[in-house]
Amino acid sequence: MIQHRKTAPGKSQRRTFAERSEGRLRVEESKPAQPPRKTSDRGHAPDFPQAVEHLIERVKPLVKPERFAHILRVAELARQIAGANGLDGERAYLAGILHDAARDLPPERLFELAPPEIPLEREHPKSLHGRAGRRLAEGWGVSDPEVLEAIEGHVYGVDPTYPIAMAVYVADVSEPGRGVNAEIRERALAGDLLGAYREAVETKLRYLQSKGIPPHPRTFSAYKKLVQG
Repeated sequence: MIQHRKTAPGKSQRRTFAERSEGRLRVEESKPAQPPRKTSDRGHAPDFPQAVEHLIERVKPLVKPERFAHILRVAELARQIAGANGLDGERAYLAGILHDAARDLPPERLFELAPPEIPLEREHPKSLHGRAGRRLAEGWGVSDPEVLEAIEGHVYGVDPTYPIAMAVYVADVSEPGRGVNAEIRERALAGDLLGAYREAVETKLRYLQSKGIPPHPRTFSAYKKLVQG
């Protein structure tokens, strides 16, 4: 398991990222078996951009136009945050593209992809769109554990040992189109990803409290991990 320090992501984070090299993106389109493809020294197939374009075309019909615009902004900001913190920008971009793939699906489809586990999820079907989006991504051939964690966890909070997932979480709450949380965005772009993520989770908890909305248990769990280090 990757150990993520409480200090700002830097050299230690780059080392732990290297430890995940075996879990990098594998996107396989539905087509006859092909000979194994050569990968670059970064661990990606040389047609990585084409694979991302293929997934963009999968996502676009599932969401409203304004949602798709948000998705593109999150993906680009996640790539920038990743670069500022010594992480793989391509993986962060991909996770950003996929993070809201299930956001606009009707409740019955969300329940099919991600059966509710607690009453809160049945009462608030949209809370399932992270888990449902992960199922969609897996069905499209995405197997990178950090990308999948980013998709599922951006709703509740992510495991802080997955820095790319943190980058996507921060990008989702602070992309410029939202008009809020600019200080969180700038903190992440300055290289303090862990600090920005913690601030983002705290901000979300305060927002839910102000609206009288009960936080998901996994949000509390994510915050507890941050506090305990």
